[in-house]
Amino acid sequence: MANVGLLFVGAVLFLNGLLLLKKVDPRSAAVFNLFVGSLQVLTPTYLIFAADNDPKKILAASGIYLFGFTYLYVGICLLVGIETDGVGYYSLFVAVAALGYSFVNFHLAKDNPFGVIWLYWAFLWFLFFLLLGLKLDRLGSYVGWVTAIEGWVTGVIPAALLLSGYWKHPDETAIALGVFAVVVFAALWPLTRASRQPAPATTTPAGPGASV
Repeated sequence: MANVGLLFVGAVLFLNGLLLLKKVDPRSAAVFNLFVGSLQVLTPTYLIFAADNDPKKILAASGIYLFGFTYLYVGICLLVGIETDGVGYYSLFVAVAALGYSFVNFHLAKDNPFGVIWLYWAFLWFLFFLLLGLKLDRLGSYVGWVTAIEGWVTGVIPAALLLSGYWKHPDETAIALGVFAVVVFAALWPLTRASRQPAPATTTPAGPGASV
């Protein structure tokens, strides 16, 4: 069940990336955020009830709430027109928590690929904090591309492999994910430089009655 939710996490991240790149209408994206946010709250609730007090299963399910509340929060903000600084500072909380879940996956669950994937999410939610909390709007294009790419790399592709039984070779997968992140996200920074440059000031030629 969690793998199905992961598939739709990929979908909503891809859509939100396009939203940041101004390719999707905000109200349209809001509806899908509410759909996925609801799923990501109902899924861990079911998994925790079905865990039979197994602390490892409860811990694994608890992290899903971080994303479910994010998407519900974003969806409501987009529909109602609420300022997004709250989402931004909540994203900082998620980024820090994601580091903890990464540690858990590396050292307790011995799941190296998802240890790396949680680092992906920590990086992405920290970018959301910079963009929405600190209002660094010039990062919009970079964050949009990172969000859209992470939708596929951390959501859609792992979910498809897990659901079809092809999620294998964990150590090699973890290394490949780490190399991909460093290469692609570093390369995106100079490629999106133009979008971070301030717009040139427009000057109007002074007319006969203009004051200078």
